[in-house]
Amino acid sequence: MRALLAAAFILLANLALAGPPLPDGSLTRIALGSCADQEKPQPIWSAVLDYRPELFVFAGDNVYGDSKSPDLAELRAAYAKAATIEGYQRLRDTVPVMATWDDHDMGKNDAGADYPFRAESQRLFADFWNLPPDDPRRHRDGVYDARSFGPPGRRVQMILLDTRSFRSPLRRTDEHGAVGKERYLPDPDPSRTMLGDTQWRWLEERLREPADLRLIVSSVQVVADGHGWERWGNFPGERQRLYDLIHNTGAAGVVLLSGDRHFGALYRETSGVPYPLTELTSSGINRTTPRKNAAKEPGPNRLGERYTEVNFGTVDIDWSAGTVMLSVVGQDGMRQRVESLRLADLRVR
Repeated sequence: MRALLAAAFILLANLALAGPPLPDGSLTRIALGSCADQEKPQPIWSAVLDYRPELFVFAGDNVYGDSKSPDLAELRAAYAKAATIEGYQRLRDTVPVMATWDDHDMGKNDAGADYPFRAESQRLFADFWNLPPDDPRRHRDGVYDARSFGPPGRRVQMILLDTRSFRSPLRRTDEHGAVGKERYLPDPDPSRTMLGDTQWRWLEERLREPADLRLIVSSVQVVADGHGWERWGNFPGERQRLYDLIHNTGAAGVVLLSGDRHFGALYRETSGVPYPLTELTSSGINRTTPRKNAAKEPGPNRLGERYTEVNFGTVDIDWSAGTVMLSVVGQDGMRQRVESLRLADLRVR
């Protein structure tokens, strides 16, 4: 049975979801999403396609395939099922995509570098996303990736981080379920890492490359504070290292994109950063926060309220005006949360 499942997975991955190549011109319409449970309906893809994105970014939890055995049967089955979902297929047939992973498509809830089957799950990731044979993600640890689009003056750099493959163990809470301490606590230990040394060096090299707008995709939230779930704030030294790296490289135009949380929201950090850093969290394609929990989470740097229905995110770039609009978009295609930025304000002073 498992051999048949593996064969079906390979067939679906390589034939049904080949998709168009990445664009080679400037971008003006980018969409993103996360948290797509293959066992539940996914009607939001119609709204995503109506938006007509030039690029779609899968920000993690692109399937739910938590697996307990080395053969990763559950993850294989999840990918095979996702490949049969009509909206999922239509998007990948018609829209160029980039992807990173989160815990549930690496193979275990809240997992990090200690997940023992990570090498095999990375191979399945590479097969499902049809990575070419010479793609580095087929030959090295980690699914991090970066591409640049468009000419100077209109260049978008997409940086997709891998916040799973190298991440240190998290510090467990001392008050499970308490607001702000739900599952984890910040760990000041300087030896803890989010990205690992190799990926940190790679990121520094990418940030030194020329770009007018840099969209850094992290599967878990970066600037969000006030909660005890997974986030960069669990390793405060690592988060400050990211802020300092942006400053020290002089990287302009940084905007943060994330998923994971089963709601959509916008955030801004103004302390300890080279310039105001805005984050768009888009989650989920069909996984959402229960209504009874919608108002419980503090948001000291959140811009407005969370949107707890199914959603996807959009990045609209007006190069003539020098502006970027970030939106959380609902299943009806309507913008539910919106924030506009000026590229001129995203500069290291």
